[in-house]
Amino acid sequence: MLPVVDVAPLLAPQPAPGPLAAVARQIEAACREHGFFYVTGHGVAPDLQTRLAAACTAFFALPAADKAEIAMARGGPAWRGWFPVGAELTSGQPDLKEGLYFGTELGQEDPRVRAGLPLHGRNLFPRQVPGMRAAVLDYLDALTGLGQAVLRGVALSLGLDPEYFAAGYTADPTVLFRVFRYPAGPAADAAWGVGEHTDYGLLTLLAQDDAGGLQIRTPAGWIDAPPRASTFVANIGDMLDRLTGGWYRSTPHRVRNASGRDRLSFPFFLDPGFAAEIPPLPGRAAVTEAGQPRWDGQNLHAFTGTYGDYLLGKVAKVFPQLQRAVLTDEAPAAAQP
Repeated sequence: MLPVVDVAPLLAPQPAPGPLAAVARQIEAACREHGFFYVTGHGVAPDLQTRLAAACTAFFALPAADKAEIAMARGGPAWRGWFPVGAELTSGQPDLKEGLYFGTELGQEDPRVRAGLPLHGRNLFPRQVPGMRAAVLDYLDALTGLGQAVLRGVALSLGLDPEYFAAGYTADPTVLFRVFRYPAGPAADAAWGVGEHTDYGLLTLLAQDDAGGLQIRTPAGWIDAPPRASTFVANIGDMLDRLTGGWYRSTPHRVRNASGRDRLSFPFFLDPGFAAEIPPLPGRAAVTEAGQPRWDGQNLHAFTGTYGDYLLGKVAKVFPQLQRAVLTDEAPAAAQP
């Protein structure tokens, strides 16, 4: 079973040192042992999650032609909108899911949008589900606040100032939000909703319904991460692995929907700024440890460049057709402001 961490002290206006230190120790143990943990005491309103789930359920029930009105191809470089089942790839294999891509809402006046910087711009919302826009934008605000709080705990767990990430890497974070529907299939169906992978950035906060299906790879084998009421599943990504020199490891995970009914999941990603470079952290955080090769054979610590460079290289493999249509050789460099 994954550990459970109550992050309420990280959200308190004037937290006491003792509870903060206890949370930091729990986060360190979770990140070292699993790279995953459940988050309680998060303060995200249940009615916000209910509104979001209702809007997304209504959207996925629409005819394909209606959903295609906000297809990702219509989002241009912002890389937002809907994709159908099988259109997203993991390690070159189609995933058995459909989904919606969202991110920070940026208007045309934003200099990054004017420059055509990939993954920046407006979200696409369906006209048929008018409540989705408010639910998604409210959720983005709430999860950004929660994510920054959890990163305060991560910083403390590494012997850093609690605002280390917020003052630097996530001062202007790359915020990405996905909603996935894994269609119902036979209980014994061996198809993967999403295959083995690690997340790209710093921190993922996942809300999942009660269908289950998330699995985490451990040294002893794959374990289930079943839904727990009123929690989020938190996990660290490749950039925190890189920043800590492997002291914390981004952990492979996968999803198989064998529940016999549709499954909804809501992964939220709080990642470094697009133009941020990712050198090793100072002091204790830079300690390295000999370990097994990554699941995909990649050496994160040999990577040079910005987080935007890394992210674009990853998403280009997830949607190769869209990559060819949108992320052309003429697209702006990731390091542009």
